[in-house]
Amino acid sequence: MRLLTLSLIALLFFSCHSKTEEQENATPKNPEKAFPLFIKNLDPNRKLSAAMERSFKHYEAPRQLDNELYSNFRYTELDGFNYNDGDGTITRRDPSKIIFENGKYYVWYTYRNTPTRPMGYAKCNDTIPSADWDLCDIWYATSTDGFTWEEQGVAIPRPAKPNPGWRSVSTTDVLKWKDKYYLYYQAFSAPSGKPSNGGGSDVCPVAMSYADSPDGPWKPLNKVVIDFGAEDEWDHRVIHDPYPLIHDGKIYVYYKSGMDSRDANRKHWDGWGVAIAESPNGPYIKHPLNPVMNSGHETILFPYKEGVAAIVTTDGIEHYTIQYAKDWVNFEIASVGKMLPVAAGPFSPDAFTDSKNADGITWGLSHFINAGNNWNKMYTKLARFDCDLSQKINDPSMKKSNLLYPNELYFKYGLSKEQRERIAKENKAVLEKK
Repeated sequence: MRLLTLSLIALLFFSCHSKTEEQENATPKNPEKAFPLFIKNLDPNRKLSAAMERSFKHYEAPRQLDNELYSNFRYTELDGFNYNDGDGTITRRDPSKIIFENGKYYVWYTYRNTPTRPMGYAKCNDTIPSADWDLCDIWYATSTDGFTWEEQGVAIPRPAKPNPGWRSVSTTDVLKWKDKYYLYYQAFSAPSGKPSNGGGSDVCPVAMSYADSPDGPWKPLNKVVIDFGAEDEWDHRVIHDPYPLIHDGKIYVYYKSGMDSRDANRKHWDGWGVAIAESPNGPYIKHPLNPVMNSGHETILFPYKEGVAAIVTTDGIEHYTIQYAKDWVNFEIASVGKMLPVAAGPFSPDAFTDSKNADGITWGLSHFINAGNNWNKMYTKLARFDCDLSQKINDPSMKKSNLLYPNELYFKYGLSKEQRERIAKENKAVLEKK
């Protein structure tokens, strides 16, 4: 009996001892107090969950109100531009950065004025465009308030064949360097959209023209400034959207290309690289870490503090984010947004100052494709956006996250006929099992 009693006591002892070890493994040896109600009372040495640690280390500030790289965007239609009643024959798209010179704002953009709307690659010719950016020239406009613009006419016409851009010049951006002005742009030597390996292919390396005044006259360099990569390199297929900025006394031109890996839109995988030169003419050396961004069909960049910020819009796993690279190469997500401007050109006062404490941006121009809500009359129009991505401006109304949109907007993007049929089959299969 005594032996049985001792055995039971030993069993209970080991059971309790084992349970204590499990409890010790499941509970911190030095348990923290509950997370504080007031952030100011947070112990800086406290162990945090991954999500809370990101809040303090990954973003500029844990509150959106304090995060200068978070903003809503407001849009305003512009005065001064005619679109021929939206019949698809006139388009304005892909505005450049905006600069302030001679007491007014300047912007350059892709301009098309053709007898017909775009008809696709199979039907295009010397007067019928294949795409909205085919058979285009680069025009410019000026404004004293950023809302009403006066169109000044052509800045970069299509050059004579066989110079780069003889088919179309588009998607330009501006650089001011040592009191001279440079426009970088895509130079098409064939109609856009030629079928190639199941997708489109654009023959459009980066070209450049220069002038002593933002009003021109512009003289083309008549040679490729940034060319495609080699056949097995990520930027072999296209180079789009050249975007020059000045950093550390050098010219950084960011550009888009795409790997041959189809995304959810059955398109290539967009990425962004950067090429660096000590002169506007080049030579441009592509950064060894290219691509430096993994997303963004059109990306807007601007100096911020000592680094560069990027508004990453459509396409890619990190679309609709604002990112930041302190070293101008390694980008991290700084905020997640909505209704970001598409193919925008900001007014960026520090784009060419090489400032180590750049202010940021508060407004610019973007474009709206399918402006007439009719794909058979395809055209694009320019509009103004406003935001608070600036150190100097404090506009709490731009920092709200609980924006409400009309119900109709959500229902407009309802299920397709095919999706409803799939769901009906799934429901039928479930009911038949019963």
